[in-house]
Amino acid sequence: MSNSRNNARFTVSTVESRVPRVRRRAQAKAVANSHWSNWAHTQSCTPSYTHQPHDDEGVISVIKAAKTEGTTVRPLGAGHSFTSVATTDGHRIQLDRCSGLVELDAANQTATLRAGTRLRDTPGILRPLGWALPNQGDVDPQSLAGAISTGTHGTGLGFTGFAGTVKGFKIVTADGVVRHCHPDAEGIDGELYRLGRLGLGVFGVLTEVTMSVVPAFDLHADEHREEFDSLRKSFAERCKEADHLEFFWFPGQRETLVKHNTRIAPQRHRRPSRNSLKQRLGNARTYLNDEVVNNMGLLACCEIAKAIPATTDTINRIATNTVPERRYSNEAHKVFVSPRRVRFSEMEYSVPLEAASDVLGEIRDAIARKRMKISFPIEVRSAKADDVALSTAYGRDSAYIAIHRYWKENYREYFNLIEPIFKAHEGRPHWGKLHTLRAEDFSQRYPLFGEVQALREKVDPQGIFLNEHLRDLFC
Repeated sequence: MSNSRNNARFTVSTVESRVPRVRRRAQAKAVANSHWSNWAHTQSCTPSYTHQPHDDEGVISVIKAAKTEGTTVRPLGAGHSFTSVATTDGHRIQLDRCSGLVELDAANQTATLRAGTRLRDTPGILRPLGWALPNQGDVDPQSLAGAISTGTHGTGLGFTGFAGTVKGFKIVTADGVVRHCHPDAEGIDGELYRLGRLGLGVFGVLTEVTMSVVPAFDLHADEHREEFDSLRKSFAERCKEADHLEFFWFPGQRETLVKHNTRIAPQRHRRPSRNSLKQRLGNARTYLNDEVVNNMGLLACCEIAKAIPATTDTINRIATNTVPERRYSNEAHKVFVSPRRVRFSEMEYSVPLEAASDVLGEIRDAIARKRMKISFPIEVRSAKADDVALSTAYGRDSAYIAIHRYWKENYREYFNLIEPIFKAHEGRPHWGKLHTLRAEDFSQRYPLFGEVQALREKVDPQGIFLNEHLRDLFC
């Protein structure tokens, strides 16, 4: 790994034996009228056509076809957004064929990746070369374009969300022009970098992204329980002392489930013989924690609570006490990411970090007053302030508070109860998660929102990249 980092630059041709090649296959035929729903089953649509272009020219041809027909174009990543950001009855573009490494610039600590690259594939691309993304969230099926464009983030006050690590990008705009956007670019290209790094796909179709990378690292994980009221009051200060701190709280419970991850140098993770007792025990523990307790157990709890709401508090107490406390070390992405197999609906807002304690206290009191039975935990994280115009952490260190509802239960009453609390504390909703805000609300929450609206109108006056949801947000 050290030898890789000492070389100034790698391109696809120099590393193709170790990372996925940029594919140069023939353009896939468009698929007509294929019904689609997102991961959470909160949104669905039937696009007229679904395209899988493998290069910029393929994207341009789709945009030209949509303009000729007077219809729209929406890009789709993994479908992990809970809102209708990706829905369309026009042309859909999926970038799965636009994936892989384009260039690794070790001297500047950046990697250029094709926009359809999935987060789950980036460790296999970067770690063999001695590098890693600076941070990661707790799920990884998303495409880079989707994660950046909706404001996906991890946790830790030393690190921004994905959009904050973007150093440049290629985008195909409504006029069919391939634009190279970076801090030193002039004209529209420079404005797109300044205002459109996080853009929900309203400025065009991303095809390449240049992002900051860091030397590969491992994490030491400390997972344990702590008292909720004490942790919420000290959360802001604790975040300043930890590399990565987050917690999960089942409403009504005294204790939380805490994940405290510390960055360490890469270790040599020896793989024991497949038939060794140590290997079998390690596999069994991993399966028990990740699947039986965290997924199968949660699914059973949600189903029982849905059928018999009066059991919810007891089930939540059992769930809190059942998750094992443990300490371990592993490659960073293996610690950050957890399998999520139980479907849910989600609302997440960022609030100023110093407001987290009050917001959490008000949420607890509101749920108690309504005697609402909630079988899914609330997740609390933090992120560093950045300068990305539409980032939920723009200009402020932020706490992220996410509320969830089992997908078979109606989420509206719960979300309607909590959203006013977020709004009262200068909350900014995650762009890919459920909320009720519109353009006039965002004008009050984002200092550059008016400039973003004007640039969107300038580069796409016909609204080629809009759907009904996005018109509500930007028009």
